[in-house]
Amino acid sequence: MPIYKCPKGHESTESDFCSECGAKILGIPEPKIAKTTVNIETCPACSAPHEVDSGDYCEICGYNFVTKAHGELAIAKILQEQEKVTQKQTSVSSPQSPIIGWQIVVTIDPSLRHLESPEPPIEQPPIVFSLEKETHLIGRNSQARAIHPEIALDFDDAVSHRHALLNRQADGKFTLRDIGSSNGTQFKGVELKPMVDIPLQDGDEFTLGHWTRIAIKAIRGIDAELGG
Repeated sequence: MPIYKCPKGHESTESDFCSECGAKILGIPEPKIAKTTVNIETCPACSAPHEVDSGDYCEICGYNFVTKAHGELAIAKILQEQEKVTQKQTSVSSPQSPIIGWQIVVTIDPSLRHLESPEPPIEQPPIVFSLEKETHLIGRNSQARAIHPEIALDFDDAVSHRHALLNRQADGKFTLRDIGSSNGTQFKGVELKPMVDIPLQDGDEFTLGHWTRIAIKAIRGIDAELGG
């Protein structure tokens, strides 16, 4: 055990005050506490104090002290939170209901009109056709030629009487085939080659005639319960 000498000559076992007389023992420097200098600046956007060495952004409002832009951190945090919510919803979402059928929805799209096309029907509501057969002819009725398409588009005279086919495949989905129509069929903005089958997915759209747009839709179990 170390021995310390007090001012009065006693030998002390304590280093700060004499264990005999209580006098303060000299010559033992008091411990010094290092002082840390913290540089603080004020955020010009929200007036909150900000430590210079703590980062480029104000932790309150997101002000960027480097670029002088406002709200970058706050926007980034919001986007991160939204992404977390979306990922959580996706992870807990139930599997889609099984497909129990297919249908197409026919609408008039005036933006498809060509310069030589007539004006489209003003009040033409969407027309829904159920795809219940293995093959569905798209076209216009002709009594003289005995052509009666399952999907009759008599309101658009740029549609051929025998324009295209929708054919069911082994997996239950459908393919689209232009069968040599006069004015062609466009799928995703590309003109289809005649007699070439194009597989269709739920939500796919194709266009034909003057201003006719057709979308294919899968009918799922939940859709039937809600009335389609």
